[in-house]
Amino acid sequence: MSWSRVRIAPRAAAHVFVALSATFLPAVGPPNEVSAQELAPQTIAELEFDELVFSPPEPERYTLEPGVEVFVLEDHTLPLVSVYARFKGGPSYFLRSELGAATAVPILLRSSGTTDLSPDSVDKLLEFYATQTSFGGGGSTSSSSVNMLTRHVDDVLPIWGALLKHPAFDVASIEVWRGQELEDVRRKQDAPGRLAVSKFNHLLFGDHPIGWEVGVGDLEPEDLTTEALRSVHERIYCADNLTLGVTGDIIWRDMRPRLEALVSDWPPCERSLSEPPSPNEVVEPGVYVVPRELEQSTVVIGRASSVRQGDESEYFSSRIGNAILGSSGMTSRLVTRVRTEQGLAYSAASIWTAPRRSAGLVGIITQTKSESTVATIRAVLSVLREMSVDPPDATEVNDAIDRIVNGFVFNFESLGRIVSRQMLYKTQDMPLDWLTRYLTGIQNVTTGGVEALFREHLSPSDIDNLIILVVGDPGTFDPGLAELGPVRTINPE
Repeated sequence: MSWSRVRIAPRAAAHVFVALSATFLPAVGPPNEVSAQELAPQTIAELEFDELVFSPPEPERYTLEPGVEVFVLEDHTLPLVSVYARFKGGPSYFLRSELGAATAVPILLRSSGTTDLSPDSVDKLLEFYATQTSFGGGGSTSSSSVNMLTRHVDDVLPIWGALLKHPAFDVASIEVWRGQELEDVRRKQDAPGRLAVSKFNHLLFGDHPIGWEVGVGDLEPEDLTTEALRSVHERIYCADNLTLGVTGDIIWRDMRPRLEALVSDWPPCERSLSEPPSPNEVVEPGVYVVPRELEQSTVVIGRASSVRQGDESEYFSSRIGNAILGSSGMTSRLVTRVRTEQGLAYSAASIWTAPRRSAGLVGIITQTKSESTVATIRAVLSVLREMSVDPPDATEVNDAIDRIVNGFVFNFESLGRIVSRQMLYKTQDMPLDWLTRYLTGIQNVTTGGVEALFREHLSPSDIDNLIILVVGDPGTFDPGLAELGPVRTINPE
């Protein structure tokens, strides 16, 4: 795998130099009487910078029987070893009737013990060996990791493997998780941001995994039996779906036999997972109000997007376009107009998702006092219209590119992050050099490409056909909500 060269933008270096020169360059006295500030521009123009070349570490790749791929990066700085497991499979591959079980499995792998060890025994052993573990899952993948002292690898690895391969799923642990999840569902009603995002996703994608969120109906005891959990577990946590990663203070020839022992009895996948169907937009454009007695309104505005993640220029233009629109924080157009110029909201942000195999969404979320709800919606819509009629200029586009390129190095802050990313690409059937392709694609974005993006996906006619969701108290909204489109009330439950 080859890596692109990463350069720090010249103007970023210039800003640093101006600050330093103003501080440290002495003023020149008579007869010329030239100040340090007057010398700075000329001095900067004469500077020559060598290109900064960044060569990140690349994982070694190995294959274990029965075909399990392993990504390895050694680091002998500290006597620690981390092992990572990622599986193809998550809640999006299952029926809605299995959503509760598919959500529960990753958490219960850690909390319910194994068929040979009780939960308390697992806790005591992992604490004795000063071991850290993580378990998680969502969307189309599931994952786990374990971090241990090098001298404890032979003791800890079998315990971690047993948690993944042979979970107990005992009734007591299931009931504890169920109670916690029921409480979380109740609390969501008191979190307007979470409620708004959940309702918006459901409006946009309907009865599809993207729009699903665990509710009380998914947490009935009959949906969370040991048998239901095992049925989900055997379809995800099987050898054919598994990719491993290793980082830390160990060499491959010593680690290989340990991993071979770990996977030697890993059950194969008896049933393959079916790809979820592509979602379809199912709701009519207009205004949807979720009534809640709140002093603030949470507003989500957006629509489905056909932009897909890939090597096409449109995808990379959407990353830059989204940054200019609202994902870059204080410098974005949304924050400039809605917060800085009009003072309607403390923050406003945009998101533009681009899945590889299905439709995504482009949307904006903000919060404002209830009495300025309609004014804030109008301000956001005005910014969206502006993006197609007054598209980003070269300065905005280049600044957004520079921010991404200059932050590229932070993708390599830890070896674990590097290895985990390669495992994710492998599990999702993505090119292993995707990060390099991404950087190159971003650097090739043009002003014309961003202009075409907004003309295609957020034209004035599109702005008139958006979904506008408001969580708040309709009795205190400022006038004019009905002028934005048909108003419908939906149940907050």
